[in-house]
Amino acid sequence: MGITIILGVPGAGKSTVLASAKEKSNYSMVNYGDLMFKIASQKKYASHRDELRRLPPEKQMKVQSEVGDELAKMQGNVILDTHCSISTRKGYLPGLPLPLLSKLPVKQLVLITAPISEILGRRRSDTARRRDEETPESLKGHEDWNKFLLATYSVVSGAPAKIIVNSDGKLEEAQHALLALLD
Repeated sequence: MGITIILGVPGAGKSTVLASAKEKSNYSMVNYGDLMFKIASQKKYASHRDELRRLPPEKQMKVQSEVGDELAKMQGNVILDTHCSISTRKGYLPGLPLPLLSKLPVKQLVLITAPISEILGRRRSDTARRRDEETPESLKGHEDWNKFLLATYSVVSGAPAKIIVNSDGKLEEAQHALLALLD
């Protein structure tokens, strides 16, 4: 019983890797952004999910706290699909700030990543989302920041941390690596 948290930047392929876990595990799947948007839209903070990262940090933190309360109530094995950090105009915000993380029974942390060029290509081809343009250099900085946060989340929660690379053409390898952690 507990929460396995799957983290990564937009375009790393978290949802794609998670598709196999949805079919082959006894875990409930929860998308953090969906919960954030549900709460933010109820408060009239956002009318589209991609507006969340543009909210003032204090509003983001308020919504994150309420998401933490919702997640803490969940029973059984849960997979949480989320971002390790959020790139805002003022800098990076942790996706799992300490007050939120301390509420959760975390049993595993997994960072899904991919080569920078592949992430940028995936973002360009995703017409369903309103993504900000990012240079290879800024995305590398974001990925580096996420690795620092992964280590911090592990220290704070006491949960083991794993990095899975989701390279183009190697989806099955990434999915098998994730499924092995869930067994």
